[in-house]
Amino acid sequence: MNCVEAGSLRSTLNGAAPGPAGMSTPAEVSRRGIVTVPILALLPGESPRLEGEDKAHIARLAEAEGPLPPVLVDRRSMRVIDGMHRLMAALSKGRETIDVEFFDGPASDAFLRAVEENVTHGLPLSQADRRAAAARIVASHPHLSDRAVAQAAGLAARTVAGIRRRSSDTLPHLNARVGRDGRVRPLDGMAGRRRVAELLAEHPGASLREVARGAGVSPATAHDVRKRLERGEAPAPARPGANGSCAESAEPGPVASPRTRPPPQVPPPALVLEKLLRDPSLRHKEQGRRLLRLLHQNATELQEWPGVIASVPPHCSAVVVQLARHYSQMWLNFAEELDEQAQAADPWGGRRGEWP
Repeated sequence: MNCVEAGSLRSTLNGAAPGPAGMSTPAEVSRRGIVTVPILALLPGESPRLEGEDKAHIARLAEAEGPLPPVLVDRRSMRVIDGMHRLMAALSKGRETIDVEFFDGPASDAFLRAVEENVTHGLPLSQADRRAAAARIVASHPHLSDRAVAQAAGLAARTVAGIRRRSSDTLPHLNARVGRDGRVRPLDGMAGRRRVAELLAEHPGASLREVARGAGVSPATAHDVRKRLERGEAPAPARPGANGSCAESAEPGPVASPRTRPPPQVPPPALVLEKLLRDPSLRHKEQGRRLLRLLHQNATELQEWPGVIASVPPHCSAVVVQLARHYSQMWLNFAEELDEQAQAADPWGGRRGEWP
């Protein structure tokens, strides 16, 4: 592509004037948010896949009938953020153009978006890919919480916490992080609880949501602090130190978090489910019965997975993978929100809900 063509291409991408043959008009771009560009105008970007593209997956995409989803491209550099498999499949079929969705933002955010896209659809990233991506995101976005990075990389929050600890020497010291909901929360839970107590004393008529927002904590935490104060207790349970007294550090910094506690040892899922099915607090509520049905359905079909996997035809694999990953992410979000709710009620590691 010569300089004239390149200039025309960038003008079209910016919505200035119609480009060369085979490209969408500005009207089409504004209407759909998608533009058709020459394949030769695109460059490979930084992939979160350590082993590069999968040739077998490219071949499967090339055999698929119908149009493939547009590839995601950095508008400034024209590098592919997500969709190299689709791009190479289009090349193998002799196509000269491809549909593109543009990304506007810094290179570090482009990589974060690439990881998010590869986690939620298409060919799954390997565990090694996810860990390497999480390490890079922690380095480029140290202000993001462990849960936010975990959601982006498709990992458990405890895994991300371990990666962050191993990289602590190279990361800046922060007193707060941004969660999955975009809210800034202090790393020191004691500081947030103390702030809740101060706001409740200063504004006794304020709602819990207002207090929680002002202190940078969740409404559940604000509720717990208010209940503790009403009982004449401290805003938070004392952390036991070596001498049994409170071991709170005088200097702000990373403190032991219930999120990093080792997972409890639980009996086999079948035994746990049997106990849940007999629990009247769940059986006597409609939402509880709905949860029991979902859990029972997953448990009874566990042994059928090998046969189900073998029954999926190649042309449906990508769609089924996308749906399965979507549903697994829903369960993961459910588990993490439930865990966060339990931790707000017992922040220093009580084992609520653990079977004896």
